[in-house]
Amino acid sequence: MADYSIHVLEYSYVPKYHKSGVLYGAHNEGYVKLPYCYVLIRSEDHVALVDVGYNDQDYGKHLGDKFGVENWRSPTVVLAEFGLTPKDVDTVFITHAHFDHFGNVEDFPNATFYIQRDEIEKWVWAMSLPERLRWMMIAVDPGDILRGVNLAAEGRLRVVEGSQEDVLPGIDVHLARDSHTFGSMWVTVRNDGKTDSEDTWVLAGDLVYQFANLKNDGSVVGVETMYTPVGLAVGSQMNLLLATEEMMKQVGYDDTRVIPIHEEGLADTFPSRITKENLRISEICLADGAKSAVS
Repeated sequence: MADYSIHVLEYSYVPKYHKSGVLYGAHNEGYVKLPYCYVLIRSEDHVALVDVGYNDQDYGKHLGDKFGVENWRSPTVVLAEFGLTPKDVDTVFITHAHFDHFGNVEDFPNATFYIQRDEIEKWVWAMSLPERLRWMMIAVDPGDILRGVNLAAEGRLRVVEGSQEDVLPGIDVHLARDSHTFGSMWVTVRNDGKTDSEDTWVLAGDLVYQFANLKNDGSVVGVETMYTPVGLAVGSQMNLLLATEEMMKQVGYDDTRVIPIHEEGLADTFPSRITKENLRISEICLADGAKSAVS
């Protein structure tokens, strides 16, 4: 039994991103393509997203241009591939507040948003710091934080403290404090609905950029493979490693079940197709009775 279909939806990409930003310590190893994506989780009762991309206007556009993002498409265009509109989305899980994950909130008027308390509060604090400390804000649009506060005023922001089970049936959230960001969060889907699930998927946000973060050459320290954290962390690399261990433990150490949304190689593991907008849809799993979106 599978309750949810899960798809990774590319909405833009960076054609040449420094590999050292993806894989800690990969200095002078060139560039990789970095897809920008969000995740669609769909059942008979819910249409949910993990993250919402960015809005490609004002400061969001400035950041997109600075990072070399190309081929941006709106949620209206991306979701149309599934016969959906942003108004159909009822739940959004924000893994963290970097601009490419927490922009676009205004495009989803009927959604309730979930974010970790550490995440939203600490970015307000970071915005108040002297300019000499602004490196922390390198990938944050302050307007996104303000829009998050407006969601709270509208009664559509749910602030989570740590782990919470069954935010939607079979869907849990978990905190990775002081890791990639102050309060990064991952989403676990127990797709058979069981407490001890045999069909678990972890949607890692930016705690993992690519599969190489889960299984990298460990010969330098005398092991075959090892976890290697992402190259960008406001918190500590140790906390990133410990979060990776927790995510992997949840899926029985099957690294194909921890889904990194910035991974171009998803197409090597999961069915996928390229849309007419030259963006990829990757089909992670299908709910019972659901039709493939990529065949």
